[in-house]
Amino acid sequence: MFGMIRRNIRDMDKILFFLTILMFIFGLLNIVTASSRESVVRYNTGLYYYFIRQSFMLGVGLIGSLFIINIPTNSYRKWITPMFLVMLVLTLILSFTGENVKGAQNWLPIPGIGKIQPSEFSKPVIIVTLSILFEMFYKKLRKKNINHWDLIGIILFVGLFIPILTFLQKDLGTMIIMVVIFGVLFLVSPILKKEKIITIFCLIVLVFIGGLFYYLWKGSLFTEAQLARFQFRYPCDHYTTGGYQICNGFIALNDGGLFGLGLGKSKQKYSYIPEPHTDSVFAIIAEENGAIFCTFLFLGYIIILYRILKLAAITNCPRNKYMCIGFATYIFMHIFINLGGLFAVIPLTGVPLTFFSYGGSYAIALVCSLAVVQRIHIETKNQKIKIR
Repeated sequence: MFGMIRRNIRDMDKILFFLTILMFIFGLLNIVTASSRESVVRYNTGLYYYFIRQSFMLGVGLIGSLFIINIPTNSYRKWITPMFLVMLVLTLILSFTGENVKGAQNWLPIPGIGKIQPSEFSKPVIIVTLSILFEMFYKKLRKKNINHWDLIGIILFVGLFIPILTFLQKDLGTMIIMVVIFGVLFLVSPILKKEKIITIFCLIVLVFIGGLFYYLWKGSLFTEAQLARFQFRYPCDHYTTGGYQICNGFIALNDGGLFGLGLGKSKQKYSYIPEPHTDSVFAIIAEENGAIFCTFLFLGYIIILYRILKLAAITNCPRNKYMCIGFATYIFMHIFINLGGLFAVIPLTGVPLTFFSYGGSYAIALVCSLAVVQRIHIETKNQKIKIR
């Protein structure tokens, strides 16, 4: 057993492994400075409160990844259906009984631990489930002389039902990420081009009709807080009506300049940016470390995404290819939505920034997702060795 573990560690993507470790470590250390005011002043706790909690969650993710990295992906069929059903039932229950945090009713209180967000675990589960389905249905979906709509119906259910429930829970950011993940996987799936076009057209019609009925029922598709975030183009002009967080983020980015104010010297984390260790953590990073340092962080993101997509291109296994594409989309969307909101390119939504934001549920899901990618790299490398 230990020999197998050593071989698996040897066959991992070392660049991806060490780079993600460095990013996690920096994110963990940055949480200490970003959350200092929140910990001591607002919640009257120790300076390392959020650091300890995030470390615990990363530890849980690490334990899970040690199992994942040693489990062959061909065995995922045995347990992915029960996991998906658990996520589905849990999401359905939370739609009615979930704890409301910042307008989103998708939090599950855990005694002795705190609150977790099951929708974060749903993202990798959906990716793996869809990848397994695409592999199972591959030959049938490629045949042009048979009807595929029953299989497409199953795929649509798996990819869209949880996002619909997430939207009803008022978590717009998480819903968008799930829908984009499904959309990308759907476009690269083995489904025939004609059927893709018909399906997309039907979905657009259904979304329009569903949105119309929801509007007539609720009076609005979005909450007042969500509507206020659509005024994102000139946030400082709407400082008192929803633009204060982005505007103060701009001030932090400007104050940081090229080289930053220095570690722990952020001004905006003191009462100006709400909970700066979560949604707006990058503003604090830029303010304290400067634009030049942030350029290296962006380079790290690019390398990580490149390594995952490169693995998707070289693997010979359909399910592994789809999983890599799904996980790359998953990571990219968290980066794009978080930073896009911070830079006022898109409306600000509350999603964690990959590696750097405080958030236990997302941290565990991300670590386990990267472990699956490493498992795929191990299998691809061993496959190439066998072929030779």
